[in-house]
Amino acid sequence: MLKCIGIDPGLGRMGVATVLQDGRTFRLLSCGCIETSPGEEISSRLDTIFRKLGEQIESCSPDFMSVEKLFFGRNITTAEYVWQARGIALLLAARYALPVFEPKPSQIKLTVCGYGTAPKEQVQKMVQRLLGLHEIPKPDDAADAIGAAITGFSLFAEKRRISAAGGNHASLSRR
Repeated sequence: MLKCIGIDPGLGRMGVATVLQDGRTFRLLSCGCIETSPGEEISSRLDTIFRKLGEQIESCSPDFMSVEKLFFGRNITTAEYVWQARGIALLLAARYALPVFEPKPSQIKLTVCGYGTAPKEQVQKMVQRLLGLHEIPKPDDAADAIGAAITGFSLFAEKRRISAAGGNHASLSRR
């Protein structure tokens, strides 16, 4: 059995989910969001994320972390803050010696739905189905974090296959 903590980065709301894989079965252990107030100073908001995500890691003891890679087209200011929140997740992974996988949004959609351009609603429905949940996880940031965790298992298995086949370890990266 393996546990992955999946992260959908955000400053105002960071999705966090812990998923257990037992053979071919996934089970949701926890999911939700870490929320910060836009009225607070950025440093205080980042500290809140650091503390709450650290507490989550402590309580669930994951084997690795999967943090969605960011893609932003236009709004650089928003992107800057989200990158900072994402950096907090990566810092905590280093602190807890967790291997990190960084799937792109298209990889998450491909893994969860079977095609890399799936709409957000399709990802949410497939996450619900894959985990046998009665309802679609809300808010969508939590569902995205679950998708990141499920994709993390796929990337973890791929890394293990390459290592077992005697692949070039120098080319294997934690990210």
